[in-house]
Amino acid sequence: MTNALNRREVLATACAVAAGAAANSATFAAAATHAAAARPADEPFGYCFNTSTIRGQKLPLPEVVDLAAKAGYHAIEPWLDEIHNYTKAGGSLPDLRKRIADAGLTVESAIGFASWIVDDDAARAKAMEAMKGDMDAVRAIGGKRIAAPPVGATNQSNFDLFKAAARYRALLDLGATMEVTPQLELWGFSKTLSRLGEVAFVAAESGHPSACVLTDVYHIYKGGSDFRGLRLIAGTAMHVMHVNDYPATPPRETIKDADRIFPGDGVAPLATVFRDLQHTGFRGFLSLEVFNASYYQQDPFVVARTGLEHTRNAVRQAFAT
Repeated sequence: MTNALNRREVLATACAVAAGAAANSATFAAAATHAAAARPADEPFGYCFNTSTIRGQKLPLPEVVDLAAKAGYHAIEPWLDEIHNYTKAGGSLPDLRKRIADAGLTVESAIGFASWIVDDDAARAKAMEAMKGDMDAVRAIGGKRIAAPPVGATNQSNFDLFKAAARYRALLDLGATMEVTPQLELWGFSKTLSRLGEVAFVAAESGHPSACVLTDVYHIYKGGSDFRGLRLIAGTAMHVMHVNDYPATPPRETIKDADRIFPGDGVAPLATVFRDLQHTGFRGFLSLEVFNASYYQQDPFVVARTGLEHTRNAVRQAFAT
């Protein structure tokens, strides 16, 4: 960071993330309590399908919706390029919204790549307009949230995190008008927002009641953070977590997105992760997100169903001990 953090700032940040975020809103807390009460003790989370998991099969988005529902997921997390390609081909967003609802799914999140964080004022203004369009599309299909990764700053070292916080607040203000909440996303390969402490700091320093983070098992590992840091993020400040696993090799330095595998097939400390999430009060959605080329060669329904079974088994095992 260009601004060195003194002890008082660190303590203030920790308090804001661990406690203040719990006051995000009474609505979030009530919804979390209701969701927890409706789920069995060994499955305290919802299950979401990130469409990247079968991206290689190139299915039309409506077919992916039907497949996710058939596989047994509770929600779906589409990518914005898929939504835009659907409309460019003549698809109707209200029709897609109805299809999703009729399938018994919700849209808990969506994946976008607007460069809201960059230093260039003109580029950032353009990105905010792009994000506005993305949010409008997400809202049109019943979506609640959109990812806000550090696009455009991934190769920038010593990024001023106070500026990042101010820009994230501006993005949250836009989200409030669009009724779609941007989730500050951790990217482990990035030089900016690659660690849990960085996203927690930026979210807390934004000072916005809707500030929240979007984490990922693989990205936490890739970025070098200790998974126990999840215990310091209030569950009400995280609505979705990308879930996956990673092998022992290649090592952290060279492992890539495409090396992600199904939960339980690798060496990630998933039992600890899931128990710590429950400890924080997180009752949101685990969204299966992998980019494995070998999965792209398989039947998409089999991939979706197998991924869900692996995720549920990993969760159940975490709470069986």
